[in-house]
Amino acid sequence: MTGLLCSPLPVLLLLLWPWETQPQFAGPGCRAGPLDLVFVIDSSRSVRPFEFETMRQFLVGLLRSLDVGPNATRVGVIQYSSQVQSVFPLSAFSRREDMERAIRALVPLAQGTMTGLAIQYAMNVAFSVAEGARPPEARVPRVAVIVTDGRPQDRVAEVAAQARARGIEIYAVGVQRADVGSLRAMASPPLDEHVFLVDSFDLIQEFGLQFQGQLCARDLCNGVDHGCEYQCVSEGLSYHCLCPEGRQLLADGKSCNRCREGHVDLVLLVDGSKSVRPQNFELVKRFVNQIVDFLDVSPEGTRVGLVQFSSRVRTEFPLGRYGTAAEVKQAVLAVEYMERGTMTGLALRHMVEHSFSEAQGARPRTLNVPRVGLVFTDGRSQDDISVWAARAKEEGIVMYAVGVGKAVEEELRKIASEPAELHVSYSPDFGTMTHLLENLKGSICPEEGISAGTELRSPCECESLVEFQGRTLGALESLTQKLVQLTARLEDLENQLAIQK
Repeated sequence: MTGLLCSPLPVLLLLLWPWETQPQFAGPGCRAGPLDLVFVIDSSRSVRPFEFETMRQFLVGLLRSLDVGPNATRVGVIQYSSQVQSVFPLSAFSRREDMERAIRALVPLAQGTMTGLAIQYAMNVAFSVAEGARPPEARVPRVAVIVTDGRPQDRVAEVAAQARARGIEIYAVGVQRADVGSLRAMASPPLDEHVFLVDSFDLIQEFGLQFQGQLCARDLCNGVDHGCEYQCVSEGLSYHCLCPEGRQLLADGKSCNRCREGHVDLVLLVDGSKSVRPQNFELVKRFVNQIVDFLDVSPEGTRVGLVQFSSRVRTEFPLGRYGTAAEVKQAVLAVEYMERGTMTGLALRHMVEHSFSEAQGARPRTLNVPRVGLVFTDGRSQDDISVWAARAKEEGIVMYAVGVGKAVEEELRKIASEPAELHVSYSPDFGTMTHLLENLKGSICPEEGISAGTELRSPCECESLVEFQGRTLGALESLTQKLVQLTARLEDLENQLAIQK
């Protein structure tokens, strides 16, 4: 969280100054590329009239720093209290003067503080194509700026997580009495760039300056067809591509290397219990997709399935459903958080009995494709895990256990295959999980881990039988030679004992 510490100017003086002499943001000296920007303004009764007036002036000043236009930045404004009201949608105005006029005519609602309801409205309505947002395939960034002065009277974490999962970047600006925990639950990561807390409404101008700076630094990547497979990073008038941790950029400067050797059937068991919490569940989904990033997902290569568990177990998608990494990642982002309890044993049973069946897309055992299970959990199981953890390993499934926060080491070790040092990973909190990726890559990635060199060959093929016969005869010849040598040594020992007698 960024605390903005400045010497406050008297609010009365701020209101008495003519607008032209009040603190203003610089004009649109940078062009950040197309942007759909929606301001979500708290107009509850706790926001006093002179404070609301300061917030109004803040919005007008910030508008003057934006490159507004149908093909540049589109702006929408909604206000909320116990209900939500659209001041104007993204499609309403293309001229800054019209937006300013609508903001100056704004009348506060002066009721409760239903911030969660406002986020839901922004997600479902304000950022819809019907309201003027550009379609997802246009890849225009969607940004919501929430300004509030109090604690929400409804739940915000889950709906904010859903909004972020739909690609909405959220800035949370808290003033005076704002609840810091709620701000952090709403904002996009990294939190130190998306959470702002100011001591009074007259200091909200400081957020505007920082926000404008972030927009200006945004980014050439939004305005060009960069072609980066994973991430584009702007550098002034140029850009470069980045790859996920543990993968390297290829010679084309855009693509990332993948695991190309061997094949794996991988089932991920993800803890969706209430202790995980919605915002952390979104981090878990992002972590899962980072694992998918370094796999060569295809029907002939690595197949991926996902199971979520809490008090019950739900197959989100089986091994045989998706044939590309992009399809798997999209399906992961669409997974809805279950909440409730933590029945890890039940999840392990489901994995053994169903997830690795051929009906669910697992390849036949005769093809010798490694079967890998990865269990992700943040706490103690509410049922016994020992029976089905042992059964999984008896069935030939290589088990990995990833624990976060209050996960129990003893349980992680029971779940995981031996040696535990290679199959158990732990992170103290959800925000630092990414350091586990390299360990998992070295273990799961077929070219570096358990399935290096695996070939999909039927053991009944003639070549396989000849190869097996050759290896077997060679081993028998070697064993025969060793037995001859051992017999000779025994005869020498018997002769020596006879002489001593």
